Amino acid sequence: MSESPLPYAGIRVVEFTHMVMGPTCGMLLADLGAEVIKVEPIEGDNTRRLLGSGAGFFPTFNRNKKSIALDLKQPAGVEAALRLIATADIVSENFKPGTMKKLGLDYETLKRLDPRLIYVSHKGFLPGPYDHRTALDEVVQMMGGLAYMTGRSGDPLRAGTSVNDIMGGMFGAIGAMAALRQRELTGKGAEVQSALFENNVLLVAQHMMQFAATGKAADPMPSRISAWAVYDVFTVKDGEQIFLAAVSDKQWAIFCKAFGLADLMADPRLQSNNDRVLARDWMMPILRSRLAGHSAAELSAVFEQNELPFAPITRPEALFDDPHLNATGGLAPIRMNDGHMAKVPLLPFTLDGERPGIRLQPPTLGEHSHALLKEVGYSDAEIAALETRHITTTGD
Repeated sequence: MSESPLPYAGIRVVEFTHMVMGPTCGMLLADLGAEVIKVEPIEGDNTRRLLGSGAGFFPTFNRNKKSIALDLKQPAGVEAALRLIATADIVSENFKPGTMKKLGLDYETLKRLDPRLIYVSHKGFLPGPYDHRTALDEVVQMMGGLAYMTGRSGDPLRAGTSVNDIMGGMFGAIGAMAALRQRELTGKGAEVQSALFENNVLLVAQHMMQFAATGKAADPMPSRISAWAVYDVFTVKDGEQIFLAAVSDKQWAIFCKAFGLADLMADPRLQSNNDRVLARDWMMPILRSRLAGHSAAELSAVFEQNELPFAPITRPEALFDDPHLNATGGLAPIRMNDGHMAKVPLLPFTLDGERPGIRLQPPTLGEHSHALLKEVGYSDAEIAALETRHITTTGD
């Protein structure tokens, strides 16, 4: 980054988070310059040990953070957490409702100690009839209409990534940013609440409002009536697949000229985009047949040359070698759980032409325990005693 300080430099965040939603909030604030301190149990965040689809959670969402390990089941661990919180601008948590209150680390308790504190809670549901339920990303996708819209009719399907967890953490961070600004104006802190279910409802708002506007329920995406006539995945030469689109009358004309489709261009039934939408049942088989002999590379070249929308069908692992991501600094070196180095996507925006980068690798368990405990008044002997009693670990 340039010599200018990052926008949230000087802001301290203490997070009691795990999995994806809460850590995403901290990652965003950390990438933007905040000092984010991750409070972990003595055995470490469970995402350090997950397999399968969770194997990349910890390095993805815990960069630019410090780690302190504390046993919050013991009063001395809670006391250490309170000392740390006393130095913080923001506390962030995503435990089950009631957990933080049992520990004496809930907002009502902490704001009496520091009225300027900003407290971010990430939950399954905002307060209401559902707030006692246990939520997961997949749960709210099913009950919030997203799985219905993603899958084929009668076959609800979750989206292919943790969309609600990640976006819920984003909205937690946005809420924290808003609360910081509000504190500048009023001198008072605030409680911010972000929730998976309400986030999911925002994601399907366009489909809700389609019904409000037309009186007709939205069909699942695989069987929807698209707003655009050519907006499809095509199977072409050697079984390759490619997404191709022509979403305006101008693009349709360019498309027809590029591929010698003068007969379709002149067809009176295909003169406007809406005409072509209504003609998809017979038009699309013709287009698929005409394009089937081209390779995906040939089609890509023609579409790119003519500034038409297209996309190869790419698997996630192929993105490590994406020329655009590598040329623009969109991937940065990251230390994985087992210590080997890989690359991770950075935040998808620039500040003064640069992507906010990685200042700190994902911390090892308790990597910063000793330094942080010293900072809040513990002596070396007291830290050693806490470690002996398994209230902390310093990662040594």
